[in-house]
Amino acid sequence: MERVRLGKTELQVSSIAFGTWSFGGDWGRFDTDDAKATIGRALELGITLFDTAQGYGFGVAERFLGDALWSRARREDVFVATKGGLRMDGDRLLRDASGRWLREGVDSSLQNLGTDYIDLYQIHWPDEHTPPEETAGALEELVRAGKISHVGVSNYDVKQIEDLARFGTVETLQPPYHVFRREIEDEILPYAMDHDIGVLVYGAMAHGLLTGTMTPETTFAPDDWRASSQDFTGDTFRRNLAVVERLKEIAKQRGISLPQLAVAWTLAQPAVHVTIVGARRPAHLDESAAAADIVLAPDDLSAIETALADAIPVWGPHPEGMPPQSGGAA
Repeated sequence: MERVRLGKTELQVSSIAFGTWSFGGDWGRFDTDDAKATIGRALELGITLFDTAQGYGFGVAERFLGDALWSRARREDVFVATKGGLRMDGDRLLRDASGRWLREGVDSSLQNLGTDYIDLYQIHWPDEHTPPEETAGALEELVRAGKISHVGVSNYDVKQIEDLARFGTVETLQPPYHVFRREIEDEILPYAMDHDIGVLVYGAMAHGLLTGTMTPETTFAPDDWRASSQDFTGDTFRRNLAVVERLKEIAKQRGISLPQLAVAWTLAQPAVHVTIVGARRPAHLDESAAAADIVLAPDDLSAIETALADAIPVWGPHPEGMPPQSGGAA
């Protein structure tokens, strides 16, 4: 699989990263043997970057990833990215990028992952209640201590990146990006290109909508966040499923699957270095990972734009909107 330079980090990583949000408990139950086999398949396919978060079950996904990785790979052959800055207060999920919580969070993540350093540590969601100089200072301290190697942010806008960058280094950004959610094209991606910030996008499948398997009758388990999401109910869901049918036809004409079209579309954006994909079964990963080798022609991109003319934005979850039992939004 192609390697790309992840912004100013100089890390040479696979253009497809493996994401572990679905292993944290927010997407319902899964078969652990299948999931571990999928991580093994990711390594076989040449995926070298694995993304997780403290907030994905508060240790559940990190422990699962560490257990599966280190029985199959040497530490020096892979890059581990995790995220911090969320914590539980009773049944409420709070944003907390304070120095104290970040230091505790990094130590917890190191233990959960079974490693003595984290290649890329990202602030999961912006915390408007903590001064950026405190957050940046803690991150710089953790870099000096050798606990983390590189610093990034997730779900930040340009102003939030600039505020943090005044007091420390911001090397990467992880925003949501898919054909039903494109607001980062306006300011965030141009800013990232201008400042050599590595961009890892998540949600390429629009939280399952672009798998092509959903119908108007699709329902979700109570412990799946989509069960209570307006993105997956009512008129919004039905109208976007009609868009999905048009995208399926474009993929068919191109000789690829809809998931491959969805992933290739994100990688066609020049500012995007890496697309994070999740899977619970090896076959599903085989399909989406193959998109790394698909180059969409201008005519393909134009046809996609036409198909999206009446699409309704799919915003996905945020920490405050997650079910009480959940770990954390992407």
